[in-house]
Amino acid sequence: MTPVTVITGASAGIGSELTRVFARNGHTLVLVARRAERLNALAQEIAATGRPAPTVLPIDLSQPGAAARIGAALAAQNLEPDYVVNNAGFGLVGRAAELDLAEQLEIIDVNARTLTDLSLAFVESLVRHRGGILNVASVAGFLPGPGSAVYYASKAYVLSFSEALHQELAPRGVRVTCLCPGPVETEFATRAGIASTSKPTPLDVPAARVAEEGYRGLMRGKRLVIPGAGNKIMAFLTRIVPRRILLSVLDERQKRRR
Repeated sequence: MTPVTVITGASAGIGSELTRVFARNGHTLVLVARRAERLNALAQEIAATGRPAPTVLPIDLSQPGAAARIGAALAAQNLEPDYVVNNAGFGLVGRAAELDLAEQLEIIDVNARTLTDLSLAFVESLVRHRGGILNVASVAGFLPGPGSAVYYASKAYVLSFSEALHQELAPRGVRVTCLCPGPVETEFATRAGIASTSKPTPLDVPAARVAEEGYRGLMRGKRLVIPGAGNKIMAFLTRIVPRRILLSVLDERQKRRR
């Protein structure tokens, strides 16, 4: 069986940059997302550098059984994961009681359920190759999320789950790292229904840097990676600022973004 790195949500943003970073470091890749055209274009870009062309799997991760379909596709090509990168995810901005319920449940399906499935489905393969798991959460995982309640809660789950898995799998030689970026200029805002803005903030970190720091952290066996000094400070402040104040500040911020 040939070892491969499986990257979900590879068609844009941080996922595309993670693909480039892993490719530069010699990993054989399997790219997963819904948009086949985007994946094929990225695979061609990687192949043009002289590296092996990634395998492309256009799979909707919001659908039940997505992890099983990925596993079956890998087995059919005699491939098995040495690294799993769970980057796929999305959010919505608005009051939870007013947003579409089906879409909010889809956030849980992609951000939490499928991420959990893929994190656990290939553990024995990861152990054999002494590989690892990179789960992409967000600084939102440290915060309460009025105005984006399900998204923030899903990222809190990813953070908690990944830290626990880091502890559980370390004795078996498997690295588990949780990557928690702050604001990044990607297609996320459009999907979330956030008003566009050209004004950068001190918390903004380019997607390429986020991907590079996530990769380095995984290879070093770090439990948690938070790119950017401002985002590290924010994560720390959530431990000492009263929750009621955080709730009020975040509620007002989300109102301005809609």
